[in-house]
Amino acid sequence: MTPMIDVVFLLLIFFVWTASFQIVERQLPSHLDPPSAPAGTTSEVDLDQQDFDAVVVKIDWQADAPQWRLNGAQVSSLEMVRDRLTIIAGIRQEISVIIDPTAAVPLEHVIRAYDTGRSIGFSDIRFATTD
Repeated sequence: MTPMIDVVFLLLIFFVWTASFQIVERQLPSHLDPPSAPAGTTSEVDLDQQDFDAVVVKIDWQADAPQWRLNGAQVSSLEMVRDRLTIIAGIRQEISVIIDPTAAVPLEHVIRAYDTGRSIGFSDIRFATTD
């Protein structure tokens, strides 16, 4: 019985001696939006320099036409969304694409945005919901 207690104490001393009692430092995720451009203009952002955690495609419905925003930047059409998503897919294809339509957007435009993301090669496409 005594040798077993000695072995247990030696193991205890070994694990306490080799344990690290420091908090693991992790990089905090942060996202800074580019400065907003004046109303009516589109801002060009260097996509190679942006860090993408997820790409948000926001679809608004105004004046009987969809208004597209890609990560907060105004985009003129679905073709421009496709072009920018193609550039992003060239950088990092495994990120999530979140499609966030407002309630007034017809389903046709939401499905076109989904099909665009799938045709480019994104496999993780999600829909934003409200509670």
